[in-house]
Amino acid sequence: MQPQEKYRACVRALKNYADEAGFVDAVIGLSGGIDSAVVAVMAADAFGAGHVHGVLLPGPYSSEHSVEDAQELADNLGVSACTVSILEPFEAFERVLAKACGGELSGLAAENTQARCRMVCLMALSNAYGWMLVNTGNKSEAMMGYSTLYGDTAGAFAPMGGLYKTDVYAVGRWRNAQAADAGETPPIPENVFTKPPSAELAPDQQDEKSLGISYDDLDAILIAAIEHGRSVDEIAGEGFDRDMVEGVLAKTRRFAFKRAMEPPCPQAAFYR
Repeated sequence: MQPQEKYRACVRALKNYADEAGFVDAVIGLSGGIDSAVVAVMAADAFGAGHVHGVLLPGPYSSEHSVEDAQELADNLGVSACTVSILEPFEAFERVLAKACGGELSGLAAENTQARCRMVCLMALSNAYGWMLVNTGNKSEAMMGYSTLYGDTAGAFAPMGGLYKTDVYAVGRWRNAQAADAGETPPIPENVFTKPPSAELAPDQQDEKSLGISYDDLDAILIAAIEHGRSVDEIAGEGFDRDMVEGVLAKTRRFAFKRAMEPPCPQAAFYR
């Protein structure tokens, strides 16, 4: 499938799910990254911009440019956006959990606590107003377990849950080009495409460094193995380091329990 077909399939699935569940409004956390940007555009196309509510959730490591990118995206789309800082709730968790965690809340526990603080805020708004929380995850990160249970795995539906990370960029580029061709402002700021992807849960954190592999290589391995059923030998024969391939596929097996907790996503055969 071409990017435009994948994009439209995701929007159609999101709209159908919301209609069947009786939701007319959506709420989305806007991080300033590519995943939340593309999902926000999909939601605006599915629900109508007036029915999409973006929430900026800056934390201790949020960069200024990410906040600016998120607000610019919301302005371009014409969706409402508010800011709810997670600094105070996270600091409260740091104080409460420090002793139980051996003196301080740090490392992965601190990173995941930030993600869960964000989801508590989004779910509170969902419950308060009856908005549908739309998940912003993608298949690459789900396969690698690169997500936080009860944090960014939450949501009623994951429109990009069947798309790999490289395809998220491709459908975002296509949607921007479509807007430009129509004489409209491209919704996704250019900086969102060009900056290194980061969850911004720790100082100078970058996703590809945390994963230990580039998204280009990761997706090539995952698509070969998962979508086309190729063996380790076959994938290594295409020029990939055998240990890297085995490590990637071992992680996909290890984190099956996380994927079982993720929301439903489009079932279209994107890669056949």
